[in-house]
Amino acid sequence: MERPPVTSSTPKPRLLVVDDEPLICALITEGLSREGFECRAATSGAEALRMLERECFDALISDVQMPGMTGLELLEAAHGKYPRLSLLVASAEDNVRVGVAAMQKGAADYLPKPFRFDAVAVAVKRALDKKRLEMEVEVYRNQLEKVLELRTRQLQAAVKRIEQIYDDTLQALGAALDLRDTETEGHSRRVRLYALEIAKRLACSADMLLQIARGSYLHDIGKIGIPDAILWKPAPLTSDEVAIMRTHVEIGYDLVCRIPFLAPAAEIVLTHQEAFDGSGYPQGLQGDEIPLGARIFAVADTLDAMTSDRPYRRALPMATAFEEIRRESGRQFEPRVVGAFLAIQEGVWGNIRNEFRRKRATKSALQIKDLANLNIAFNQFALLAPRDHEEAPPMARATTA
Repeated sequence: MERPPVTSSTPKPRLLVVDDEPLICALITEGLSREGFECRAATSGAEALRMLERECFDALISDVQMPGMTGLELLEAAHGKYPRLSLLVASAEDNVRVGVAAMQKGAADYLPKPFRFDAVAVAVKRALDKKRLEMEVEVYRNQLEKVLELRTRQLQAAVKRIEQIYDDTLQALGAALDLRDTETEGHSRRVRLYALEIAKRLACSADMLLQIARGSYLHDIGKIGIPDAILWKPAPLTSDEVAIMRTHVEIGYDLVCRIPFLAPAAEIVLTHQEAFDGSGYPQGLQGDEIPLGARIFAVADTLDAMTSDRPYRRALPMATAFEEIRRESGRQFEPRVVGAFLAIQEGVWGNIRNEFRRKRATKSALQIKDLANLNIAFNQFALLAPRDHEEAPPMARATTA
């Protein structure tokens, strides 16, 4: 098959021929020029590297046995510095070991001497085609990486937007609790901040922090299902009323576990009234049977309950709350969690409360936002909760944290 002629509009491939014998170098250069290549010659590896620095070549053909820098050494140097350059080696020795070594250093082909120039031309063009395909693949790969990077950023932004919607939903649900139980207004927000502070001290993972934040915020969501007469009763509750009040953990669990993004936090909602010694409810769990998030929450909940005003008493000093939590270590609370809590400077808790009071200075504006989000929250429940004929997951014993 006749080779198409090389025209002025088709740039000739530029070859650098390297051989320590000038006569052989000239013969190879002349022969490959007749095959349609633009050839230059170098008689040593060092000269070839200097020429590569000054000029652009498409391919390099080098003899193997040369004084000073060998052909394999030249190959290795050129391959590392000029990745777009096609490399071939020629040798009078038909040595498989040399050929393999050349391929390992980046050569596209191994040409035993003596050779026919038309065969060499085919080998060079094959090497150039291979290099062109490699470069095209590299370009496509870089383009794909850029597209994937862009799509990843877009996906991350979308996830953040979804997480913000989730957080807005939680804020609205917290507002619903505040409207339902005015005696503990702001409790869910404060106890969430306290629990996160302890969890960070315990070096909890980011996923655990998120679970604790959501579970703490929603721990009393089940009180929505408690009758007003019991929830707002100014006098002590009867034993029957106490039993009803305690069902708020199951009611809350039943609500929260149905919503996929809140499901990990449902364990905290269910077990936040358990005690470390097994005297809590609803399952009487003890020790590590209680999820770590609930063990952390128990300390944060007690701290806020004792240091907040109630209709029947004023807020107790921080020192009193600290002493009570220390005394209940090993009974109501896990000692490790108590240790982490006590290791945090008392001023940290005061700063959290002060920051919360500052934010409440804009309460009216926040309430407007909360009430607006409240409709969104209940719409979320309506969409995400199962219909009447669907059942919530059974309340299996909580897994060990």
